[in-house]
Amino acid sequence: MPADKKIKVIIADDHAILREGLKQILSETEDIEVIAEAQNASEAIHYACKLEADVLLLDISLPDRSGIDALRYIKKENTKIAILMLSMHREDQYAIRSLKAGAAGYLGKQGASSELVNAIRVIAKGKKYITPEVADALANQVMDTEKPLHESLSDREFQTLTLIASGLTVGEIALRLSLSVKTVSMYRTRLLEKMQLKHNAELTHYAIKNNLVD
Repeated sequence: MPADKKIKVIIADDHAILREGLKQILSETEDIEVIAEAQNASEAIHYACKLEADVLLLDISLPDRSGIDALRYIKKENTKIAILMLSMHREDQYAIRSLKAGAAGYLGKQGASSELVNAIRVIAKGKKYITPEVADALANQVMDTEKPLHESLSDREFQTLTLIASGLTVGEIALRLSLSVKTVSMYRTRLLEKMQLKHNAELTHYAIKNNLVD
């Protein structure tokens, strides 16, 4: 990227206050320009595939579709755009899944104010942005000879696991993920089978024991 060319950024987050906060941080730079805002996954996909942007800041929890689902779709349609996932979740929950799905980096929202500008500049150059926390999570996965049972889950199954363990009912999860109750029940059945568990109480105990929920 030429030194005098601005980095064009799209912000995708369903919280208007957070989007404004991110824009404020980026407005204080001379080399970064926000060219579009999206409040859901559909808008993020539209802008990322239609506009000539360099970087997409993509929230992992969007109302109409998960950020990882959107990430996979966008990377198929636009291989050039660098995607930085933003999340309230700890790095050991979703960072590795995001990177495997094609993200250029993963940043917790709590650290966004201090690390955001540097992260955007790094991934705009075609590099990966890895925080020390993500590096630890990657190292731990490499060093573990036996993968924990939850590593075998699909992204949707893992998401269902964490939401059930957080105390949500199948109906509430269906509303949160914009899915049918039948579909969420299917994910629940699959993840219980894969993890060799019998019911929600065992699932919740496993999630707490393995630090999958706060």
